Amino acid sequence: MPAAHFFATNLEEVGLDPEKVQALFDRAEREVKEGLLPASQVAIARNGKIGAMQTFGRAVQGGTEKPATNDTRFVIMSSTKALTAASAWIMMQEGDLSLDDRIAEHIPEFGTNGKDAVTVEHCLVHTSGIPYAPHWQKEWADPQRRVDRFAQWRLSHAPGEKFEYHISSNFWAVAAIIEKQTGQSLSDFVRTRIAEPLGLPELRIGLPASGNEQVADGVWVGQDLSPEEYEKMGLKGFGKTTSAISEDGVLELNETVTRQAGSPSAGCITTAGDIALFYQALLNDGRAHDGTQIWQPEILAEARQPRTGDLRDPFLGHRALRGLGIAIAGGDGKANLRAFGKTNSAEAFGHPGFGGQSGWADPATGISFGYLTNGFDRNALREGRRRVALSSLAASCAA
Repeated sequence: MPAAHFFATNLEEVGLDPEKVQALFDRAEREVKEGLLPASQVAIARNGKIGAMQTFGRAVQGGTEKPATNDTRFVIMSSTKALTAASAWIMMQEGDLSLDDRIAEHIPEFGTNGKDAVTVEHCLVHTSGIPYAPHWQKEWADPQRRVDRFAQWRLSHAPGEKFEYHISSNFWAVAAIIEKQTGQSLSDFVRTRIAEPLGLPELRIGLPASGNEQVADGVWVGQDLSPEEYEKMGLKGFGKTTSAISEDGVLELNETVTRQAGSPSAGCITTAGDIALFYQALLNDGRAHDGTQIWQPEILAEARQPRTGDLRDPFLGHRALRGLGIAIAGGDGKANLRAFGKTNSAEAFGHPGFGGQSGWADPATGISFGYLTNGFDRNALREGRRRVALSSLAASCAA
């Protein structure tokens, strides 16, 4: 749990409506009470502080089932990508990384099978053409295995030709450059350049074995709809049964070795409070609570600029609206399809995570939000509706 000085003394101090915050918490607790989700955790922040944070349910932590608390940490899945992208922003503002850099210029092994044209920007906006490149999250810890994977991967389409959400391969490429350029592991870079300056030492990618005592093990819950049922609703290719993410691949993140590996796409293990405070710094012109400048306002403006033009999601048909490693809500009425709420402003930005995880910031209200659960719902439609409902409630909490 974040340090006490990051918490407001009351909701009024940060301009949040108590009744609306309670409605948010009631929705977060609902499916835990109903027995669908084992545990969930939610935090909402504004004006640099957490207004409120609550945790519900029970979870296996360190091999023992016990109540989940505000100190319980969760694997935040692809919400990790915002933190890896924010590391790349630091490299960019310091002149050590350019969007036009070809990945193969830094990692020669990546340049096989036509991938020599893939750039840093392609990777950050999910147009690099390797959406389902095979690998296991634990392999990130083995540099040789990484480059072997890079050499094996093949393009499914020309770089920049279309948007297709990449499960994690694109962020492996960007993170490999960060490590090569800095001589630090991604875990150490995030710890020294982001987490510690923010005063959030538990915001980490990669976790020492000793930290597992307070990490909620993930479990699969519920039953998915059939591909035919999704297709009847106009959701062709939607759902867990058609996903490239396997159940075993998700449960791999319960393993100590995988948590230690610190994958750049799914390896962050933290609390909802730390997520909300990370996004508060991005709303505060890149400054930490004590005024330390981590990101320059210019790089944040560049990162939040949509870069995918009219490229569309191949499954749902809406415009992708991707910034540099983050999604943008947009004002076209499709923000809910980009994992935001229906009440978020067009400028809201952030990144969801598989299983329902959510993290975002909304410049229009100054609100940032984190939601985590260890229950991975097989029903993708229910999972999506849950995320949209929670985000919609959170985005409306300003007094």
